[in-house]
Amino acid sequence: MAEPILSLQNAQIFQRENLVLSNVNLHLDKGDFVYLIGKTGSGKSSLMKTLYGDLPLEKGEGSIVGFNLKTLKEKEIPFLRRKLGVVFQDFKLLNDRNVFENLNFVLKATGWKNKQQMKDKINEVLSKVGMETKGYKMPYQLSGGEQQRVAIARALLNNPDLILADEPTGNLDPSTSVDVMNVLNEIHKSGKTILMATHDYALILKFPYKTIKCEGGELFEVVQQKTTSL
Repeated sequence: MAEPILSLQNAQIFQRENLVLSNVNLHLDKGDFVYLIGKTGSGKSSLMKTLYGDLPLEKGEGSIVGFNLKTLKEKEIPFLRRKLGVVFQDFKLLNDRNVFENLNFVLKATGWKNKQQMKDKINEVLSKVGMETKGYKMPYQLSGGEQQRVAIARALLNNPDLILADEPTGNLDPSTSVDVMNVLNEIHKSGKTILMATHDYALILKFPYKTIKCEGGELFEVVQQKTTSL
């Protein structure tokens, strides 16, 4: 039987006092890849923020990687985020240190102590995203696509149970978006569970997976039309 990683039942998602999504039912099993789509302002980001503890789940039931979102306490949020890998649209790299030190900073913050193990882990995740030779580079010396690869590597550092990718190709051109999507696709094939918010419908057609849509304050599955190559 599949192992649930994420489950929401009759959840209501708020942005401040505004109800943005109601009666949300969402279920991800271990190994799933699911897209979350919808127009700007439809509630995608608010849902993502609720999942990683930035917004409280005030109504309904929810669990993610073993944490109860309804009863989540502020002191538990760092432990929740260690079991999640979060990838943001704007990379969120620290511009005052190089790629290696960006990743080293995260390991230190999450309790790693052994320097050799830390170095090995950083080299491992950079290799997974094709950035193994760029550890000495500063973020501003990298292209947008390279910065996003580093951000994905950062998300993999603590071997997360679930990767939440919030518009990871939103700031990238179409060709670079495909490159980044290939990286995420390979990570998924290695067994990782991924929930990806996106408005890039070309990517969804190129890499078809289950798709959930936010629209009119509700969440529902979209059945994709199969396209055949000529």
